[in-house]
Amino acid sequence: MADGDGFREHVARLRSLSFKIGAYRPPSEGGSASLLLRVTENCPWNRCTFCEMYKGHRFVYRSVEEIKADIDTVAAIRDEITAVSWKLGLGGKITRDVGTALVAEGRDLIENSGFVTVFNWLSSGGRTAFLQDANSVIMRPPEFVAALKHLRETLPSLTRVTSYARSKTLAQRKPEELRMIREAGLDRLHIGLETGDDELLAIVRKGVTKAEQIEGGRKAIAAGFQVSEYWMPDLGGRERWRQHAENTAQALSAINPHYIRSRPLVPRPGTPLFEDVAQGRLRLSSPHERLEELARMIGGLEVTSRVCFDHAMNAWADRRGGLLFRQDYEGYRFPEEKPLVLERIREGLAVEESRHVHVRKLMAVRSL
Repeated sequence: MADGDGFREHVARLRSLSFKIGAYRPPSEGGSASLLLRVTENCPWNRCTFCEMYKGHRFVYRSVEEIKADIDTVAAIRDEITAVSWKLGLGGKITRDVGTALVAEGRDLIENSGFVTVFNWLSSGGRTAFLQDANSVIMRPPEFVAALKHLRETLPSLTRVTSYARSKTLAQRKPEELRMIREAGLDRLHIGLETGDDELLAIVRKGVTKAEQIEGGRKAIAAGFQVSEYWMPDLGGRERWRQHAENTAQALSAINPHYIRSRPLVPRPGTPLFEDVAQGRLRLSSPHERLEELARMIGGLEVTSRVCFDHAMNAWADRRGGLLFRQDYEGYRFPEEKPLVLERIREGLAVEESRHVHVRKLMAVRSL
């Protein structure tokens, strides 16, 4: 590529730009190529026995100035990539040709996480952003509001901004604080409910009660947020599956979130729960037993939510050997499709358990 084209200058500037990006986001945010931007680092609670995500890493409360500087860096990367699009005669559109031209001049850009993240975000339309890490709402409300306003002003193409949040933190926030955060530009909250059973919540050291989870979820909805609640089939194992399913259905029905997402338990090496399984203190359910638990939870739901199985571990098989449930991000509309989900569960129970295990192994390989 000729020097006169000016591509080298753009590549040189892109090499010099970086911002904080964490490792974790919900599948529904990665699937829509959300911009990933760290407003806090790691998890302020970090004691759940089933979670390995932030173990060994201390929580970092980032300043508004640091966050704003990262947002400005994203804008600078956007401007460099867009300028190349104009030089290629593409009118500012971010296409594969733009990426090819930049990488041809600077192969190392492929290893530049800031460039790759912003390029993928722009090529998908630049519409969504996910604010990391585990509990952004822990930020002092005025500071969070300042960061959100700067984000929206600097990146005006955004139509949806989302983040993780803890139910406990939401329950502790004043309604006016949550409304202020919502009005500043945060649209959706992803909340790890896991279970609505108080005994299980204490066992897995979740640091929250069923009542607080309901309060936090309701407060978030009242403030105008879209709420996505996650629950964890088999968290109670064979001994506590019934109370886990029934109390989770009660909690979710009381909240009535916009989305309910299934995340079946996967014991992670290095976690206390993994040791509980290894030592026989927690006996995991079979595929059919998990489906029976699912049937009880789904049967107890009285919601107007979208119920989603958008994760590879929801890998039960149907009679044809395909996936039992749709794994799209919008899921099944309740109550209209509740009978369909219950019918799918009955089909799954009619399939040999070995076939469920086979599908789960295939899904695990595909997700690597």
